[in-house]
Amino acid sequence: MIKLSIVVTVFNEEENIKPLVKAIHLALKNVKFNYEIIYVDDGSSDKTVEKIKLLKDEKIKLIELRRNFGQSSALSAGIDLAKGEFIGTMDGDLQNDPSDFLPMLEKAEKENFDMVAGIRIKRKDKMIMRKIPSKIANFLIRNLTNVHLKDYGCAIRILRSEIAKDLSLYGELHRFIPVLAHLEGAKFTEIPVKHHKRQFGKSKYGINRTFKVISDLILILFFKKYIQKPMHLFGNLGVFIFIIGVLINIYLLILKIMGNDIWGKPILLVGMLFTFVGLQFITTGIISELMMRTYYESQNKKHYKIRKITNF
Repeated sequence: MIKLSIVVTVFNEEENIKPLVKAIHLALKNVKFNYEIIYVDDGSSDKTVEKIKLLKDEKIKLIELRRNFGQSSALSAGIDLAKGEFIGTMDGDLQNDPSDFLPMLEKAEKENFDMVAGIRIKRKDKMIMRKIPSKIANFLIRNLTNVHLKDYGCAIRILRSEIAKDLSLYGELHRFIPVLAHLEGAKFTEIPVKHHKRQFGKSKYGINRTFKVISDLILILFFKKYIQKPMHLFGNLGVFIFIIGVLINIYLLILKIMGNDIWGKPILLVGMLFTFVGLQFITTGIISELMMRTYYESQNKKHYKIRKITNF
């Protein structure tokens, strides 16, 4: 039985393959449990795949994606095929240190955490291109989702398999793994981890990723608050806008009865627009509600997550 599956997503990291595998084996050389290393190649155009195959390491499982799907999709592929009781995730650029997996695993087991995330205390990245965008993203995610972690961008973490396999990762949602785990009812914490300066290859991160994070953050907020009750969002908003439109139209009707000319007034257009937009939001809420009911009922999904059942 495999206890720990380490999922490493890579894209053009040929120079980092051999030293990272060596570091993982060194970190876990004295453990008494079985582990596996799952490399997910996200459509590399260099010799990354060739370097992994040359190792001929029986601990390694290589997943080659047909093209570059993005880190979230690559991570999802690795998690889906992982066999371990716990799943560890890390980047393949040698900036994460595999020796941090053991204290994470120990904390998860002893204190019954579903996820243990890392906090990069002494981060070895450039201030403008990496640290500032990360701080902005962390601030937004932390305050808007009310899931309080210090470092959402830290790739090294440990998750229980049942939690990890329930995460729906795509787009840029890998940064939101703690929020997605929270939605699954996971109990989590974070501990300080080591962080190294990149030695080989080029970083795939930059300030442009902040904008992608913001767009995915809107999606996450919807997931967190309204995924089971979309009518509460669209319906309430629609009713509010519709009432404003009706009040404007009543006001215009009174003016018309009093003999005033209302045709061509901008407020007439506003009243009609608010009325129709309100009705559209209400209709969208009803359709979304029907879609969510179909989603849950057609797949026999439950609206709740059970942590534990105890028989006495």
